[in-house]
Amino acid sequence: MPDAIYAHSRLAPVYDTVGGERGDLPAYLAIVDELGADRVLDVGCGTGALAILLAERGRTVFGVDPAEESLAVARAKDTTGNVTWIHGDATGLPALDADLAVMTANVAQVFLTDDDWARTLRGIHAALRPGGHLVFETRRPEYRAWEEWAADTAEVVVDVPGVGPVARRREVIAVRLPLVSFRYTYRLPDGAVVVSESTLRFRGRDEVVASLAGYRLLDVREAPDRPGREFVFIARRLP
Repeated sequence: MPDAIYAHSRLAPVYDTVGGERGDLPAYLAIVDELGADRVLDVGCGTGALAILLAERGRTVFGVDPAEESLAVARAKDTTGNVTWIHGDATGLPALDADLAVMTANVAQVFLTDDDWARTLRGIHAALRPGGHLVFETRRPEYRAWEEWAADTAEVVVDVPGVGPVARRREVIAVRLPLVSFRYTYRLPDGAVVVSESTLRFRGRDEVVASLAGYRLLDVREAPDRPGREFVFIARRLP
């Protein structure tokens, strides 16, 4: 079940604005160019921020997400017709012959169990062509980002075009490493209050590397927009 911020009919349409600028997107666009990928699978595509940019650059793009409300926002923004939007998760994907699969915005951390993560990697493997690439990012556990989140509880108000001022407050509700749970409370212009709770798994570098069955690890990089905070993994699909 997707978190409310992605799946709630009142929250998905304001996600792009309330979430702020996506500083990670230029790095992913550069990696797509570096790897020469023409057919790209965006796993956990959400409202389509990266998928649409890639389509505008002439790529054939597949965006998969379990949150129908987020996909509705993505479809409304898609003017190229080069994106195939898929409602579901990566475990049920067909063979797409994709050159590259990406998981941006720390999507890799939403898979809480080893089995869920392994099934997702196998599903992506099936969707990639032989020799295709997988690129994703994870937060570094040693940075302890949840401590920053716990210290920053101030309400933030963002004016969303066509909607009005939306207030957001975050609180950390549980730290049971490797799992961290937090809650966002949103107050909408009409006074409605919507709560979205999330849990993420913080995997260390060695744990991630050991989990990549079916792939050959090529590189582990710093996230250019968040140095010292995240790793970017680049792997190649094995036969």
